[in-house]
Amino acid sequence: MAAAQDIANRLPITGALMLATVMTSLDTTIANVALPHMQGSFSASQDQMIWVLTSYIVAATVATPLSGWLSSHFGRKAIFLASIAGFTIASMLCGIANSLAEAVIFRLLQGACGATMAPLSQATMLDLYPPRQFGPVMAVWSAGIWLGPIFGPLIGGWLTDNFSWRWVFYINLPVGVLAYAGVVAFMARDRAEKARPFDFLGFGALGIFISALQLALDRGPMLDWFDSPEIWAEAAFAAAGLYVFLVRTLTAQHPFFDRALVLDRNFVAGNLFGVVLSIVLFSTMALQPPLMQGLMGYTVFGAGLTMMPRGVGSFLSVLVVGRLIGRVDTRLLLAGGLALSAVATLQMSHFSLLMTTTPFVVSGIVQGVGMGLMMVPTTTLALATVSPRLRGEATSVYSLVRGLGRSVGISGMEAIFTHQAAVAHADMAADVQPSSPVFAAGLAGAGHPMTAGGLEVLNREITRQAAMVGYVDVFRLMCLGALSMIPLVLLMRPPRAMTTPVEDLD
Repeated sequence: MAAAQDIANRLPITGALMLATVMTSLDTTIANVALPHMQGSFSASQDQMIWVLTSYIVAATVATPLSGWLSSHFGRKAIFLASIAGFTIASMLCGIANSLAEAVIFRLLQGACGATMAPLSQATMLDLYPPRQFGPVMAVWSAGIWLGPIFGPLIGGWLTDNFSWRWVFYINLPVGVLAYAGVVAFMARDRAEKARPFDFLGFGALGIFISALQLALDRGPMLDWFDSPEIWAEAAFAAAGLYVFLVRTLTAQHPFFDRALVLDRNFVAGNLFGVVLSIVLFSTMALQPPLMQGLMGYTVFGAGLTMMPRGVGSFLSVLVVGRLIGRVDTRLLLAGGLALSAVATLQMSHFSLLMTTTPFVVSGIVQGVGMGLMMVPTTTLALATVSPRLRGEATSVYSLVRGLGRSVGISGMEAIFTHQAAVAHADMAADVQPSSPVFAAGLAGAGHPMTAGGLEVLNREITRQAAMVGYVDVFRLMCLGALSMIPLVLLMRPPRAMTTPVEDLD
């Protein structure tokens, strides 16, 4: 439970925690748009630059499960300060990196330091406020976690275009300093608890599973998946690590994660919904920019600006939902969010190469509102029934599962897109007739179709339209996935503490 000093200072503590949380959530996507500029500075290939993203994701995912044990062993305030300081320093080092090797090493450090901030900030905020205020508290926390990745590409594109890719990392300095000062000034130093023995074998197996799985997902599309011996090796390591971790968790006297978490029905169901939420949101965010830039001629900044209404919709929805929890059955909000997400992806499944910006904006707003309806109820229901002594572990597991859902979802949807686009390309190429629209578009300004120039332009148009078919098929699959999750809402139960209306944060 929180100390009396923390209860008295909970508003400034909340502000400091949210600064740190937003800082780390922004970095999940803000660096993506800077990669082409970094590639030129480091004289590296596109395949090599992927390690700048992979190193951060792997380090963050592996370190996330440590959050609960570290906070119990050393105290939350100490871990917060170390994490904020380490992340800020690592950000500065990324900004001054002069080689690819330096950038990868510093991104590893950045990911490892930032991994604990989201789960520990969530656990701390749940301790600071009474259960009847969990709704608005989780609304504030969810806004920081989810709006960061949404606005990251827009901010990153603006900084890169107007200053330099290095400012994508330098921007963390003032935010980190303010967050650090806020934690030092207002948060009481908690005493470390008597943590159970550290399960080195369980953590090691989990780390191998996560690292191998992440590497296979990141490198699979480039290496043609299981046609590559590397992917087979990574898959074998991932399977072995998962097997050892599960056996260890079920049989060890002191497993890395407390087995009691699996017995909490809300926690298990909340993690399932968290995976779906991560897949739909982050897969959409990963697929739409190349669709807009590669097929429809949008600039980097223009694509980010077009996607911004999704963030606005989420932000407004989160603020409203935070007030509704306790007054409206949370499961109804969750079902409504899933339904709106299905509607949005259904709208996306009707995208075409001839459309204007309006469908992007409308579907983005609908999806943003739906995501907002899902964010807060999912987090609140998943953690509200967890014992306070297990909150540190529960939030780290919740963050870990969401991260894995994001990685698996993005890689899986991109693989499906690639396959569907290839199938559509083969079908279109086989069925092209002189009277078809594809044929006419391919011939525009290219002369006779049997010339080299005509064939090249025709193939380019077929590839472009096949890619749109691939995107449409993926969005349709997301729609079906969202709809299939609605019946699972029945698995969850509203906690007793939330049957009374929530009060304003004070």
